[in-house]
Amino acid sequence: MKEVTVKISKEAMIRLIILGGLLLGLAIADICTPDRLFSAYENRVLASKPEFSVKTLLNGSYTEEYETYVTDQFVGRDNWIFIKTITDLTLGKKEVNGVYLAQDGTLIEKHAPKDIDGELVEKRLLLLKKLSDWWENKSTASLSDTNGTLRIMLVPTADNIYPEKLPDNAPYFAQAEFMEKVSATINDNYVISVTNTLNSHKKEYIYYGTDHHWTTLGAYYAYLEWAEEMDMTPVSYNTETVSEDFFGTLHSKTNLLVKPDTIEAYIFRPEQNADIKVYYDFSEEYKNSLYEEKHLETKNQYGYFLDDNHSFIRIERENPSPEAEGKSLFVMKDSYANCLIPFLTEHYETIYMLDLRYYKGSLFSMLETYDTEGNMDILVLYNVIHFIEEFQYY
Repeated sequence: MKEVTVKISKEAMIRLIILGGLLLGLAIADICTPDRLFSAYENRVLASKPEFSVKTLLNGSYTEEYETYVTDQFVGRDNWIFIKTITDLTLGKKEVNGVYLAQDGTLIEKHAPKDIDGELVEKRLLLLKKLSDWWENKSTASLSDTNGTLRIMLVPTADNIYPEKLPDNAPYFAQAEFMEKVSATINDNYVISVTNTLNSHKKEYIYYGTDHHWTTLGAYYAYLEWAEEMDMTPVSYNTETVSEDFFGTLHSKTNLLVKPDTIEAYIFRPEQNADIKVYYDFSEEYKNSLYEEKHLETKNQYGYFLDDNHSFIRIERENPSPEAEGKSLFVMKDSYANCLIPFLTEHYETIYMLDLRYYKGSLFSMLETYDTEGNMDILVLYNVIHFIEEFQYY
């Protein structure tokens, strides 16, 4: 057998040494850099180092969790996100980290049909049916003439309002078909559809360009639909711009140089600027505002609305309008509700908000506890994707 001699040029050797030194430097930097618990840039908790055991090693969970840990804690992660994004776009990819780069330069979250679990869809529909059955049985058994209302508002995400902005042939989950299933599962009178309303205003600023949420204006148009359904007189769109440099969660996934978003807050009409008390997480301490300005100084500026996410929020008005006096509303919600709720405070003396992701108690027991007069209104308010992924109660 002949021996094969591989000759390496001096230039190639220098390149190998530089590359090896770079990799060694990164490895040392990774070891020396303390783990981060939270990424303010990405607005999420980062993976921590998994505990080793023979069991987790053999079933593969240890290596999987360790890979996630290394990816999350890699030094200079935010810069590497940008490099990866540019590389993916250069290679002709249609999306980066689950985000489409829309034709107008905005960012739209990807929700491919293959990523939607059909079994999970059926489970959510069954839970919704269980809630509506409970409501109907409660109303039937009640001796009161006023039993409150049950309404379901599931909001389409931006890809369903702006499919023409997506890359050519980009897949997206058709949420209108899902909503047809919702209407077929429960009494259609319970459903408040906002798709047509949002479509009619799609040329306006109703979804953020760097974040997965709708804007305050988008929420306002949905609020108008709600007010018409509830036969209530809506308030006017009286807002104040509180930020002009908002870069949201979709920007964090791509780190692209795009136009920042603006954030608007609803301002109460002077004649009805009643005192607001907001209680968070069952505390008896309250704040006199629906907004938390400290978040405007962070990456998570959308947290300005109702101080981001909490398991439970109670909102009370000390001087409610005659229309709102004595009325209460219970909202099961995701973060889409946070910028719509200020409009609803004009119509209720008390509003309860429950984020089911953080509450493990009995939902129906809680509803009965707060419905002291037997006429509390109930609103389920999610975007469609969050509803499928997160709507779960006990």
